[in-house]
Amino acid sequence: MDPRIAASGSGIQPAGQPAPARTPVQIPPATGPAFRDVLRQQQHVAPAGEPLRFSAHALERLQTRKIAISADDMARMNQMADKAAQKGAKSSLFMLRDVAMVVSIKNRVVITAVDADSMKENVFTNIDSAAIIG
Repeated sequence: MDPRIAASGSGIQPAGQPAPARTPVQIPPATGPAFRDVLRQQQHVAPAGEPLRFSAHALERLQTRKIAISADDMARMNQMADKAAQKGAKSSLFMLRDVAMVVSIKNRVVITAVDADSMKENVFTNIDSAAIIG
């Protein structure tokens, strides 16, 4: 090999000449949430005692099926979520009167809600516990 040429990580450059300045990679602006934020949200484990939240899907189901949840109902659901967490539950089916709700205990989020008419011949999957709330 010619001694005037040295190998470099970016290719072969003539010896004794400075390597061209490196230009930073231009990253286009993000159009959605950053991967880091999505990952943190997916890994989030809500502490016991944190109030339950409703997913957009669950809110839509409550509205379309005209299901009303009172402040007293929410207090009882929060207490039941705490009990389920203490017993190691991750995803639970909560029965509140004639309403069934799938609740992520780990994330403290109500995932969906089903009224009595929609419950007929319905199968609930991916749950590891159930709770009957008076």
